[in-house]
Amino acid sequence: MTTATPDAARRTADSFRLDGLRAVVCGATQGIGRAISLAFADRGAAVTIVGRNDEGLAKVAGEMKAISRSGVEHSGAAATAGAGASAGTSAGTGAGADHRTLLCDFTDPASVARAAEEEAKRGAAHILVHNTGGPAAGFAIDAAPEEFERAFRMHTVTAQALARAFVPGMRDAKYGRILCITSTSVVTPIRGLGVSNTIRAAMANWCRTLAVELAPFGITVNNILPGFTRTARLEALFKGRAQRAGSTLEEVQRDALKSIPAGRIADPSEIAAVAAFLASPAASYLTGVNIPVDGGRLAQG
Repeated sequence: MTTATPDAARRTADSFRLDGLRAVVCGATQGIGRAISLAFADRGAAVTIVGRNDEGLAKVAGEMKAISRSGVEHSGAAATAGAGASAGTSAGTGAGADHRTLLCDFTDPASVARAAEEEAKRGAAHILVHNTGGPAAGFAIDAAPEEFERAFRMHTVTAQALARAFVPGMRDAKYGRILCITSTSVVTPIRGLGVSNTIRAAMANWCRTLAVELAPFGITVNNILPGFTRTARLEALFKGRAQRAGSTLEEVQRDALKSIPAGRIADPSEIAAVAAFLASPAASYLTGVNIPVDGGRLAQG
């Protein structure tokens, strides 16, 4: 029986690292976006975090820098990441020293496009995480057409602007990862989230379309479908649900837990762990799929 050599084991471990890669993470000031940014920094990436709150961006940037300093002992994985994995980036190895912030408003796709184009001029981004807060709760039939238009611009049109800015650099580097943080509503609509259900499904199909188009260039595109995750948005949704039903927040939370085989709400770091894998060289042959991270909620039908 053969066993893995130390060199082989090290190569396997290194394939999960992000040293030498530049990541752009949207909606990074809180919740899942923040957790992904920290996970990427911990794995050696240089991260550009995007948001509309300057104070929040500065706080997360400080957290990433602290993580990167503590990880300086890690060796780089760029040499094993594949052709061009370290091309066009100013990232360091292990320390991931060159973290940056990008201030823009996702309700204005034109401003996002301008900011992304300026960032792209500074060097290739190898990883793009599209993560945007969902539309307001409510039934689809009650939503004005303008609400659908606004949500489509904020999600799909903005995602297209980001992709057009960063995909050329990924092609040149022969390494690209695009991750869309969507929702389990891509598979099964969630009652009371009519606009969100519609837009998330559009985003998921946009991602799968890009996956087919970009696969020949070494670029993967995948959707992450978080289930109930401990974020400010989930708390707001639960409070709204409790108010409409005339029940307590605790009752709404208990009902939610009954629908999850794992019996608990996810921590944002658990979504981030999946994102970090999909962004890594280890996930080079995985593209065009919806990946639920929901504690088994979808599996039970």
